[in-house]
Amino acid sequence: MITVINQILIFKTNIQTLADKEQIQHCLNNHDAVDQWNIDQQDIDCVLRVISNSVTPEQIISLITNHGFECAELE
Repeated sequence: MITVINQILIFKTNIQTLADKEQIQHCLNNHDAVDQWNIDQQDIDCVLRVISNSVTPEQIISLITNHGFECAELE
């Protein structure tokens, strides 16, 4: 039996508006390694949570910054 353990990655971003969210929505929804994601735009840090069993924090940071947003892992 194989057990898949998903990890929750948490990032501070500057994704503040619905338009901002829509800019990254397509790439996160279509990323093979991203199972789920959400952004808490009410939080001062605009927290992005990504659930995955294989994506790395560096991959998410690169993806978000390539779309012109700031992104840093929270620990």
